Amino acid sequence: MARIAVGGFQHETNTFAPVKATLADFRQSGGNPPLQRGPTLPPTFDGTNLAIGGAIAALREAGHEIVPLVWATATPSAHVTEEAFEHIVGLLLDDLKAALPVDGIYLDLHGAMVAEHLDDGEGEMLRRIRALVGPSVPVAASLDLHANVTPEMIEHADLLDAFRTYPHVDMAETGARAARQLDALLRRRAPFHKAFRQLPFLIPLPWQCSLADPARSIYAALEDLHAEGEGAVAALSFTPGFPAADIHHCGPSVFAYGNSPEAANAAADALAARVAAAEADFAGRLYAPDEGVRAAMDLVADGATRPVVLADTQDNPGAGGTSDTVGLLEALVRHDPEGAVLAVMFDPESAAAAHAAGVGASLDLALGAKSGAPGHAPFHGSFVVERLGDGEFTGTGPMWRGVECRLGPMALLRIGNVRVIVASRKLQAADQSIFRHLGIEPAQQRILGLKSSVHFRADFQPIAHEILVVVAPGAMAADPAALPFTRLRPGVRLRPRGVGIAAGAQAAD
Repeated sequence: MARIAVGGFQHETNTFAPVKATLADFRQSGGNPPLQRGPTLPPTFDGTNLAIGGAIAALREAGHEIVPLVWATATPSAHVTEEAFEHIVGLLLDDLKAALPVDGIYLDLHGAMVAEHLDDGEGEMLRRIRALVGPSVPVAASLDLHANVTPEMIEHADLLDAFRTYPHVDMAETGARAARQLDALLRRRAPFHKAFRQLPFLIPLPWQCSLADPARSIYAALEDLHAEGEGAVAALSFTPGFPAADIHHCGPSVFAYGNSPEAANAAADALAARVAAAEADFAGRLYAPDEGVRAAMDLVADGATRPVVLADTQDNPGAGGTSDTVGLLEALVRHDPEGAVLAVMFDPESAAAAHAAGVGASLDLALGAKSGAPGHAPFHGSFVVERLGDGEFTGTGPMWRGVECRLGPMALLRIGNVRVIVASRKLQAADQSIFRHLGIEPAQQRILGLKSSVHFRADFQPIAHEILVVVAPGAMAADPAALPFTRLRPGVRLRPRGVGIAAGAQAAD
């Protein structure tokens, strides 16, 4: 039995988004558990499809003692405030120091955290942990598929292992895999050899989906390369990266761990070559809001028996969007298709007004645009309150099964034929339980507007007739070339087969 310290600190930072992540956001996260510390940590994650839950289960199975530290996450947004970063990392280091000696450390990280005062949140966190425990204590971490992996992260961790699915249905599996490799490091009593490769182009978020090529084939090749290593390759990852981060190391990467330098380098080179060869295929069609709504209506008129999904990708709160822009809502109201539902609109004021008025009431509302993002205005209209909910429900889909969601007061509002699900906290529409909480069965609708980029596909693709990606206004640009980069490293192309950018220069296409 070994004593394994377990903790995590996650944030996916869109440096172009308008709203920062404060300490309060980490203390109360709508779609995930709030900040956990000490004995409450392990039971909070039992049975969840979260990486830390899978890691804890695997470490217990191996007979190790769990020493809980701190775990915290917040909805993706702009930079983590300096106060939030230093406070949470301070808690983690304090608890780790008090727990010493430990035999190993497992961390549930994201890999794309940018703080107000630090471009590489995870690299700095790992550096401080390494300085505290010294070089001989193995440190393993699981990462999100959208990690912008840095040389510092590779240097200060003994092992990093990333999700292989987007939507992330393998979160717990990845945590368990990282935990098992931590166990292997303890038994091996020597570090793995590392190999790290960065790719010179940014990959748009909607086309990173592992349910379709080229990502599907790349991850299949990853599995084959790992198996072909015959035990010489301990871990192999491909992270397409989070493209909305104006930092030096933004972008895709490949990293491998092996029993020899030759094994690690061969696996990393082969996988990086597969990614490079597929560069031109990381693209797809995008629809303007009116164009998307008309296309959905045409599909319904042509006999679609299942919902047509409109992905409001640029207002995805899972990628730093405010979840309250109204471009897709305006298009839906203009065309007024029957059986259309949009989710989730973040607007605490409108949710409160609906609860005060009650079911059946008619309300004149200025809906949306409450986050203060520049250039956005509310949608003014008269709405009928159809349903109310307390926002307390449990996820049922492949990603969030078992996760307790707390979105505060919620309301189902109708204007013409169009209905809108409004919540008091942000959560991307990636689980059908959001609809069912307000009495809506998603499979029975004709058009579903979802503020999400890809995660919705895990639960909604099986019921969808077709999925159309819509580029309504929002902070998560579907095309990275539209973002005003100034700090990206030289030579990185802003989109697959696009132009490069010089360090310190304004991005242009």
